[in-house]
Amino acid sequence: MNARNPEGGWFQGLGPGDVEGAIEAIQTRQATEPRCWPQEAVDSGVVEDESEYYDWLHAATLAAARTEVTERELADDQQLIHAIRSLDDCQRITNELTERVAEWAGTHDPDARVDTEYVREFAQRTPENPLEARLVTFASRVSALDEETAELRQFIEHSTPEVAPNLAALAGPELTARLISLAGGLEALAKKPSGTLQVLGAEQSLFAHLGGGAPSPKHGVIYLHEAVRNTPPDQRGSAARALAGKLTIAARVDHYSGEYRPELERQLDERIERIRARGDE
Repeated sequence: MNARNPEGGWFQGLGPGDVEGAIEAIQTRQATEPRCWPQEAVDSGVVEDESEYYDWLHAATLAAARTEVTERELADDQQLIHAIRSLDDCQRITNELTERVAEWAGTHDPDARVDTEYVREFAQRTPENPLEARLVTFASRVSALDEETAELRQFIEHSTPEVAPNLAALAGPELTARLISLAGGLEALAKKPSGTLQVLGAEQSLFAHLGGGAPSPKHGVIYLHEAVRNTPPDQRGSAARALAGKLTIAARVDHYSGEYRPELERQLDERIERIRARGDE
């Protein structure tokens, strides 16, 4: 440790127990080299002893961590993650309950079928007895959940280009939201190599491959992109690599600058055309 010096400590200028001020100090101040901070805090009169110093530091660092987590959770990309996961949950539950409505309604209606349109139609019926009233109410709530799914999808369509304009332009809003969700955030996605982005969503297949006995996955959720899905099977690996490469660049541009780069779309289209042309030879 260097000689004691009250100058430059995170506690400089703060009153004892000033947690709010301590949070800002912890987040913004720095020192060029370590010193005996507890003793300097005592010598400067900020605290009476080292025990009080550590109690104060503990409270301040916990509060700073809570503040950071709160700000991070309120970030636009994290809100997009909540939206796409909510969409998936609503879609899954709607599908399950649609089957349940059809099965239950089939005991009253020989024309019952498993689709959301039938659920909406059934929900508009005028019940003839208490049992049918219960079923109509159930169907109306499933119908409302289906409407919520559609509204969440619209929210994602609108919000994603604001969070990641280049990714949204290349992959579409919903696929972009899924990639950000799988990565854990836009920053995390931007830091991933293209090979990792390529197989996001195919973790089970990847682990099976690493364990032996299974082929390496060529793509994960990016299979939903028409550049991969509509490419002949023998060229899909190349298409997936090309797409993942451009998406990686787009993610980094979105995270670090946010500037829209329309040339990325043109470059991807040209690359996919060349890959598909090889399959026609």
